[in-house]
Amino acid sequence: MIRVIPVLLLFLFASQANAQRLFSPSDSLNKKRAIIVSSSITTVWAGSMIGLSQLWYKDIPKSKFHFFNDNKEWLQMDKAGHFYAAHKINQLTSDLFKWSGVNDKTSLFIGTGISIGYQTTFEFFDAYSKDWGFSWGDVAANTLGSLSYLGQELVWGEERIIPKFSAFPTEYAKIRPAVLGSNFAESFLKDYNGQTYWLSFSPGTFFKNSKIPKWACISFGYSVDAKLVGDSETYFDVATGTTYNAKREFLLSLDIDFSRLPIKKPWLKAIVKQFNYLKLPFPSLIVRGDQLVGSWSGW
Repeated sequence: MIRVIPVLLLFLFASQANAQRLFSPSDSLNKKRAIIVSSSITTVWAGSMIGLSQLWYKDIPKSKFHFFNDNKEWLQMDKAGHFYAAHKINQLTSDLFKWSGVNDKTSLFIGTGISIGYQTTFEFFDAYSKDWGFSWGDVAANTLGSLSYLGQELVWGEERIIPKFSAFPTEYAKIRPAVLGSNFAESFLKDYNGQTYWLSFSPGTFFKNSKIPKWACISFGYSVDAKLVGDSETYFDVATGTTYNAKREFLLSLDIDFSRLPIKKPWLKAIVKQFNYLKLPFPSLIVRGDQLVGSWSGW
C-alpha cells in the first residue's frame, strides 16, 4: 500500500546522517561506521513501526490474523509502489554498508534482507487489520523490487535500470477526499491518479560504442487516471451526476541518471546521486486508454 512511501522517506531522512561521508567508503571494515549504520537502521526500523502503530493503525478496527488478496485493486499501482520502495531501500542500505567497509557482495545481500524484512513487517500489521490483511501480492512486489537491485549489481556490477517516482495534485482527491486525501499532503500519498512510477535507463550503458552520454536516460512510466475506487473501474459521483471510468496510463519520457553526471567532487556526486529517487519533469507521450496525448511536464 502507498503508506510505504512516507516510511521510506523517513528511512532516507534518518540515514542521511551518514550521507555526507558516503563518498569515502572504507577499504576495510570500519567498526565505528558499521555500528553507526546498524544502530541507525535498527532505530529507524523500530521507530517507524512504533510510529505507524500509533498514528496509522491505532484507530483501525482489528481482527484475527487473516490473508487478503488485493492484487486486482487500484490497477496494481500499489504494487508498483511496493516495488519502488523495496528497490530503493535495498540500494540505500547496501550503499551504507559498503561505506562501512563491508565487501560489496555481502553488503548487497544484507541490503536485500533488510529491504524484504522491513517491507514484510507492514504485512503483519495489515494481517490484524479488519479492512486489510496479509497480502502475498505485496510480498511478491517487495521481493521483486529488492531483487531487481540485487540482480543488476550481481550481473552488471552497477545499476542500469533505475526506478523513479513523480507526483502532482489532481482534481480527483476533491471528489473522494476520505479515500484520496483531504489536503495536499494526504492526496500526494493517497491519490494514485497523480502518481507515476518510472523505469529509467541509458542506452549508453548497454552499448559500448554508443555516443549517448551514460547520464542521458529514456524513461517508461506507469500510472492511472480517474481511478477513484480500489476494486472497481467505474465511479458515479452523485453530487455532479458524472461517471468516471478508470484507465491505465503508459508514459514515455526522458530523464537524467544523476549518479553518472561528470561531477569531479566526490562529496557533491554523492549528494546529487540522491536525486535519482525522483523523476525530473520532462515532456512525455502518454497512452491513456485508447488515446495518445502529450504533456509538457510528463506528470
